[in-house]
Amino acid sequence: MFEDRTAPGADVQSLWRSARSARCEAKACQTGKISTAEAAAQSHIAQDAAMQTEQSKDAVQDFRQEVQVDYTGLLSFLQRVEDAVIKELNKNWKSHAFDGFEVNWTDQDETVLCLHTLSYPEAQDQNLQVSSISWNATGSVIACSYGRLDDGDWSTAKSYVCTWNLDRRALNPQHPDLVLDVPSSVMCLAFHPSQPSLIAGGLFSGELVVWDTSRTEDPVVWRTGMTDDTHTDPVYQVKWLPDTKHRNHARLLSVATDGKILVWREEQDGRLALAEGFAIMAQQIPRSTRLKKVGWGEAAVGVTSLSFSHFDPGVFVVGVEGGYSLRCSAMAQAPALPRPGGSVPLRAPAELAFSPHAGPVYSVSCSPFHNLFLSCGTDGQVHLHSMLQTQPLFALQLSKRYLFCVCWSPVRPLVFAAASGEGVHLFDLARSMQKPAVSLKQSTSDCPVYCLEFNTKHTRLLAAGDAAGTVKVWQLSSDFTEQGPREMSHLEQLASEIMD
Repeated sequence: MFEDRTAPGADVQSLWRSARSARCEAKACQTGKISTAEAAAQSHIAQDAAMQTEQSKDAVQDFRQEVQVDYTGLLSFLQRVEDAVIKELNKNWKSHAFDGFEVNWTDQDETVLCLHTLSYPEAQDQNLQVSSISWNATGSVIACSYGRLDDGDWSTAKSYVCTWNLDRRALNPQHPDLVLDVPSSVMCLAFHPSQPSLIAGGLFSGELVVWDTSRTEDPVVWRTGMTDDTHTDPVYQVKWLPDTKHRNHARLLSVATDGKILVWREEQDGRLALAEGFAIMAQQIPRSTRLKKVGWGEAAVGVTSLSFSHFDPGVFVVGVEGGYSLRCSAMAQAPALPRPGGSVPLRAPAELAFSPHAGPVYSVSCSPFHNLFLSCGTDGQVHLHSMLQTQPLFALQLSKRYLFCVCWSPVRPLVFAAASGEGVHLFDLARSMQKPAVSLKQSTSDCPVYCLEFNTKHTRLLAAGDAAGTVKVWQLSSDFTEQGPREMSHLEQLASEIMD
């Protein structure tokens, strides 16, 4: 019934194509011939000059006359688009695209910004305060010590040393990278100048301890222990000194309110041994200074701070509880009065007593650029001194509260910072010698700032620690970090004018 079959195809001839071809004519192109002509230049006047064409004065005048504003048309345009512009502005105003961003109406390079607010909640829960801070050799790690500086007998209170690596991608401001538990309160810290993992601390008990932060099991590598050489009062400052005999080693200097300035060397058994020492005794200080609350004789004068001259490594300045700053010599050979105990005889380094503050001196800082130093204390004043004369070059009443720390900038000869009961003050003597260039609020509660330190590697960073247990890292503007073309001569002139 069904079978395969191939039907022949149907073929229909096109009548339109044959009729169309009959009416067409063969042509070389679809359009008529275009006439062309070659010329040497587009303009009829050609001349070699510094421009492509030569324009006459009349043409310039005509062009200026043609540039006219059609205010009527502009007004008409603004009226037409007014509704649309207002609609878009209202839409942007209600948008949440930029939530979380703060508007900064000033130039970023001209402001001081708070980059980090670091804290250790466990220490804050115990109402501990930041007693000291220090940057390590790379400038990336900051350490702080916790204790109490304002009241009570807390010699047996537990304290902490915390470190944060600010270059760490997963930085947690409230979770330190390392926490060291210390049985006695840590009064001061100092990172080793070339070994980033070594940090020294001075304790309330008078001991010195050196930790290696790269060791997780037992970070303590050296300590003084309690011996006849150990300080009998709290240690207020520690500083690493280069060892001239052994280049790979460094000695450790400590000062305390027992009046002793001690230099320690490392021993292989993990012990810090006394290498040499000094004592600030009342009788070595000129009687004209009339130290208050210190009897003459063998009474020691409590040392609170120390700073070495950048021009003579054998000269250093100390601040004492009696309100004086003293210029001292590490080369001094005169013995201090005999003291019981001790393996090394102590020498008397004091050479010159400067005009005093009205209260104890808490901090001294030698300039990296000039033979000058700063001092501050409980009277709220900052004194600028020359090493060569007893009277201050100027005395500035900066605060009605205590001043706890003062520090020169490592890169700007005319810039220094001071820590007070209100916050951090940045001074630029090129701008004013009477008031700070910037005053930074460390916290909303106006808690005292006890310590601060410039970062010598990342020179735009300044760290400050306060009584609330927080460390703030400030990013300084270029105004405080870029030296002016004649800043050194300005400092020289400033010092000489005042001295005259």
